[in-house]
Amino acid sequence: MRLPLLFSMLLAASLQVTAVPVAAGTAAPENAQVYFIWPHDGTVINGGKFWVRMGLRNMGVAPKGTDVPHTGHHHLLIDTDLPSLKEPIPNDRNHLHFGAGETEARIELPPGKHTLQLLLGDKDHMPNDPPVMSKKITITVK
Repeated sequence: MRLPLLFSMLLAASLQVTAVPVAAGTAAPENAQVYFIWPHDGTVINGGKFWVRMGLRNMGVAPKGTDVPHTGHHHLLIDTDLPSLKEPIPNDRNHLHFGAGETEARIELPPGKHTLQLLLGDKDHMPNDPPVMSKKITITVK
């Protein structure tokens, strides 16, 4: 084997990239929409406890682990940006999971301005593909 041919084969082998599969959420219809029924953007809440009511169009709500096409469950993001859309949604005080299929929840927040956003997750808490998320709203707790 001639040296230039050997060199080009070694160079080609060193440039090969192995594709690593990236986790993706369950498919969602393009027209799926998750939204706040209440509170609305700009709502002022007296006292720290209030009900959050969550709506969903063109998909169904199902508990975590339910493997049915075009279903998912709500996640409420509080005072945080969207998490990675390629990993399961975190479960902490800023990312509340409603894995039993709840469409409303009573939450408590301290006084001040807060942001809220909904993100639908599939049976494994993965954001759908394409992601089904609400716009971020701001509320004030007095």
